[in-house]
Amino acid sequence: MAADGGCSPPSCPLALPCAFSPAPRRQYLAVCARDGRLRIWDSDGGGNLRQEYAPSARLSAACSCVAWGPCRTTKEGPQRKKRKSEAGQAAQQSDLLALGTAAGTVLIYSTVKGDLHCTLDGGHNGGVNSVQWHPEESLLYSGSDDTHIVEWDLQTGKTRCKWKADRAAVTSLCVSPDGKLLLSAGMTIKMWDLETKEVYRKFTGHSTMVTMLCFATNRPPDSNGLYFVSGAAHDRLLSVWQVRSDGKDKNSVVSFTLTDEPQHIDLQTSNSKDEAVRLAVVCRDGQLHLFEHFLNGPCKKPLSPVCSVQVSSVGGKAEGDTPVPVPLLAASLCADKQNLVLAYGNQLQPVVEKMPINTTERHMCLIRDLHTTLSLSVDAAVSKVKTPIVNEQKSKVLIPGLPGHQAPIKAAPSKSEKRKQGSSATEISIEERLEQIELSVSRGKGGDKAAASSLQTDSFAVLLVQGLESKDEKILNKIFQTKKEALIKKTVARLPPTAVLPLLEELSRRLQGHPFAAILIVQWLKAVLTQHTSYLSSLPDLVSQLGMLYHMIESRVKLYHQLTRLHGKLYLLMTQVAASSSAPKAGDLDHTAKLVYEEESSEDEDSGAEGLHDDDSDDWEEEEEKDGAMEVTEDGENHADKDDDDDEDDMKEESKVNGDSDLDPENESEEE
Repeated sequence: MAADGGCSPPSCPLALPCAFSPAPRRQYLAVCARDGRLRIWDSDGGGNLRQEYAPSARLSAACSCVAWGPCRTTKEGPQRKKRKSEAGQAAQQSDLLALGTAAGTVLIYSTVKGDLHCTLDGGHNGGVNSVQWHPEESLLYSGSDDTHIVEWDLQTGKTRCKWKADRAAVTSLCVSPDGKLLLSAGMTIKMWDLETKEVYRKFTGHSTMVTMLCFATNRPPDSNGLYFVSGAAHDRLLSVWQVRSDGKDKNSVVSFTLTDEPQHIDLQTSNSKDEAVRLAVVCRDGQLHLFEHFLNGPCKKPLSPVCSVQVSSVGGKAEGDTPVPVPLLAASLCADKQNLVLAYGNQLQPVVEKMPINTTERHMCLIRDLHTTLSLSVDAAVSKVKTPIVNEQKSKVLIPGLPGHQAPIKAAPSKSEKRKQGSSATEISIEERLEQIELSVSRGKGGDKAAASSLQTDSFAVLLVQGLESKDEKILNKIFQTKKEALIKKTVARLPPTAVLPLLEELSRRLQGHPFAAILIVQWLKAVLTQHTSYLSSLPDLVSQLGMLYHMIESRVKLYHQLTRLHGKLYLLMTQVAASSSAPKAGDLDHTAKLVYEEESSEDEDSGAEGLHDDDSDDWEEEEEKDGAMEVTEDGENHADKDDDDDEDDMKEESKVNGDSDLDPENESEEE
């Protein structure tokens, strides 16, 4: 029994996502080229191009992995009474292709429709590295750079389950033939129970990222007969692991020697101990190695291939008719175990050939003349590629100045240029040139600013178009680092309509980078959406073309409300902490009184009042005595001769009036 299709590691820079259709027929070959297009070639009828599909986001979200759906036959009988849509989906299940993209979406392509069947998005935040179909149910598994595995329900097109698989990116997946176990790999290999989504076993042994996994036997894990194969980047060995019931399966049991790291693998599983496992491995150096081994316990020495195949082309006159090696893209083992299907040559037009397996020769070199075989043959009845019919007599070549062609924008000619145009055709002397340079230097700054801004805007628009067409990162990085809002608006306004969509795709790709770089990209994106709104609204498939941008904005804005709430809570907490730290503590207060008031009793108040009266009377007496003395001095000596009795009577009367008692000792002494 052959494994479904083949697998190509997404991490290899030279590996192309390609896969043969499921066994037993191996009828088609699906190749995702570096231009982002999916091409399906006929492997039976001479390698004709059957279909071609270009995803809308192929430039910004290239295809990273591809996998054919399993072959399923629809049953006759009562199941035909279902809805037409459900019956159509069940019938088309064997003709579906799953494409993982660098944007984190999974595209389901139908070869029957010749178009996209559905899009699975919202499950991953990073690029998809591997996709695997469930052999029985309508389920699909995908592993991504976000370290998660997503289980998709193809009937609803939504996520059924999602769980974290590893600390590093998930680079490879493989479902067991019975559909009960799932292998996932990053830096370590884990075996998952699909019912409980729990780790069943762990396997460590590769020092680099594991790029491919494949089950080698179709036996239950409790029988000590379950084996699987793994390959890693920059590793020239394929490791075979045994799942033991006692758990003593920490090391690999068998190793296969390769000439370079594996790029594509196809395997025919073993159902019993008496049946050998057959492997066809395409390496990075373009060679094919065939292995055949009975898996029945550990093997100490690495095994060498039973046969190695290499393809070479006849060199031209410049090479002196020396053979030139041709790289192999993929290989597939036929069900009859006697033939082999090879795909080699150019990625845009591979050559598919069926050849018999001859294990008597350890090394085979196939000489092919690719100059005669590389002729694009398209089946017009099935292919979706249409070649336009061009009438050369009625065709019109557009040149600058004719209607329908937008001539490049040029700055207004300066005075010196006008003088040149008005003068004769003779060359200007050096003296006149120097005078023109002096005039241009002494010219005012106002005119220089206007001319410089227009020239800068024109050059930016031209550079931007050139960078988008050539995909030159240096030019695009220099342009997108501009922070002047007015310059960005003028540059975007001068772009032709044909450059708007490539600019949006480039901006969408750069938005996935660092948030600081996204701040500058948002200004460009705002200018494009405001300046070219009418053109974008006229596109019928705008939603599909800007799908990645919508998804990115939605995923980033989703956390905005939560972050604002968290910001508010943290702000309240920080203000409370600052207020409590700045408030004075109770131990630092000064307890000494600033003012003391003592309230007196009623008796003290009475005695105090009496004392005040006595003091007042004494003061009055002293004042009257002084007044009397003054009168004596003023009246003269005649008043001094008055009687003493009259003076004493006057003093008594005054004392009575003042309230002085006769018992006062001081008054008695004065009277005496």
